[in-house]
Amino acid sequence: MPIKFFIGVAITIGSLFLMPMPSGAMDAGPSLAKQALEQCNQGRLAKDRDKRLAHFQQGQRLGEQAVISDEGSADAHFALFCNLGELLRVDGESLTSLFGLRRMMHELDRALELNPAHIEALSAKGTLLVRLPSVLGGDLEKGEQLLQQVVKQAPKAVNARLALARLWCQHGRHDEAMVLASDALALARKHQQAEFIPEAQTLLQQAKANATKVKQHRS
Repeated sequence: MPIKFFIGVAITIGSLFLMPMPSGAMDAGPSLAKQALEQCNQGRLAKDRDKRLAHFQQGQRLGEQAVISDEGSADAHFALFCNLGELLRVDGESLTSLFGLRRMMHELDRALELNPAHIEALSAKGTLLVRLPSVLGGDLEKGEQLLQQVVKQAPKAVNARLALARLWCQHGRHDEAMVLASDALALARKHQQAEFIPEAQTLLQQAKANATKVKQHRS
């Protein structure tokens, strides 16, 4: 039965059946995982809905093949998670199936089971924990702890900084959010992570505006 998904998702998951494995794919695990993640990143940058959908569907297929090729690869499971998650969000806020959410979370949890220090997976897990309601597995305190851990361990982790800044801004910690958002924007520009720049700019402006309002109210 469909449910309302908190972080704004849609439900074009694409085919759940695997494409035929190409010859020699058993030796192509790392390459397939890399290709799948690249499709996810390209889809995030695409402006046209159909192009976004095509990238994520292709990324899902490549991710599924990567997992079959090397089930013990944390990168393969994370790449599949990335595309499954973006497929759930491709049309913005809508209805989604519990199955789609569970499948996405299974791939993320498997990546962390295989590599508990996987920075991208830790960042994604923390982000989901702070965004999802508790009925769907959300845990605000644990999610915040994970995001803080990633920020400390990974100086280049843009997404974790954005997620933590957004959380702090929601809870009135605007000055701290402003610092994190500013750091995230600088990192995104420095490392050419264009998919994060608009979000970082928006969040920074929001944190600045909120901080200004608080100061004006106190004066």
